[in-house]
Amino acid sequence: MGTSDKAVTHAANDGAIDIAMDRALRLAAHGPAHGPNPRVGCVLLAPSGQQIGEGWHRGAGTPHAEIAALADARTRGHDPRGGTAVVTLEPCNHTGRTGPCASALLDAGITRVVHALPDPGAASGGGADHLRAHGVTLTPGPRRDDALELVRHWHHALTRQRPWVTLKLATPLDGRVAAPDGSSQWITGPEARAHAHQIRAQADAIAITTGTALADDPALTARTPDGTLTGHQPLRVVVGRRDLPPGARLHGPGGELLHLRTHDLRTLLDALHQREIRHLIAEGSPALATALLAADAVDELHAYLAPVILGHGTPAVAPFGITALTDAPRWHTTTVTRLGDDALLVARRHPPHIPHTPTQEP
Repeated sequence: MGTSDKAVTHAANDGAIDIAMDRALRLAAHGPAHGPNPRVGCVLLAPSGQQIGEGWHRGAGTPHAEIAALADARTRGHDPRGGTAVVTLEPCNHTGRTGPCASALLDAGITRVVHALPDPGAASGGGADHLRAHGVTLTPGPRRDDALELVRHWHHALTRQRPWVTLKLATPLDGRVAAPDGSSQWITGPEARAHAHQIRAQADAIAITTGTALADDPALTARTPDGTLTGHQPLRVVVGRRDLPPGARLHGPGGELLHLRTHDLRTLLDALHQREIRHLIAEGSPALATALLAADAVDELHAYLAPVILGHGTPAVAPFGITALTDAPRWHTTTVTRLGDDALLVARRHPPHIPHTPTQEP
């Protein structure tokens, strides 16, 4: 084969890889946003570049994306030997609820793996090295940022050893959470409240303090606009030493209730991490918001802003040691969305640094 022919072949392969990765990302998005496992998609290519199988991870305890793709290829009557696996995340190399994907790909005769994102897990990582040691070609794939977005909460929890924390604030333009008489329902309108329930339905846990629980008697459930509970209900976490009344709505239908009798933030985050909570929403409590901000533990802000001015009342955040504007923590706005008369501003901290995967040329 001449040089020009080889270049054309590589270009065609790269084109097939790009198309396959786009498809793998779309497949991965079908997986649940909540839960302890990442959302992963996989597409298998024959040596010719033809797509012969695909799959995605449907949640903890179900086959991983690579296993699902291999099963799909066999169902279609295709032999994956000599083929390429295009995966949004590095294949795992451990046995948990399911077996290691790296071994399954080896057993199936896959000779090349292209993955968009390395696996940072101490237990689950290492699949690329295992495959490489057995003669499989490993290639960094395209769409790294998109792959990271799909697993952002999971990736953060594994690298930081604590959940991704979203601080939800619902305030008038002057940043109050309650009027001088204590009334706080409702600052925002129905569209904003419906959106907040959609976010709850994607989270692993919601946390409030005992003060908020006693003052507002919230249910902390994820509901549809007609009041029906959604299929997934987040863990309901109450932080503080006071008892909850037996008749509190937190004891009613919804997610499991976890009462952590502590005021220590590290105890809270460690306990949730041990339970494989990847995404925590903190809401409704100036005390909890202040503690998280003081500890620099807020990864994302969801600020629901209502065109209302109170002028006086309970502030959303108490003083936490900032004396100059230059010392104030800053986030980067990702989206601004109109919700009826209200607006939602979503902002995040700096994105994490993801090291590049070493390339092994075929």
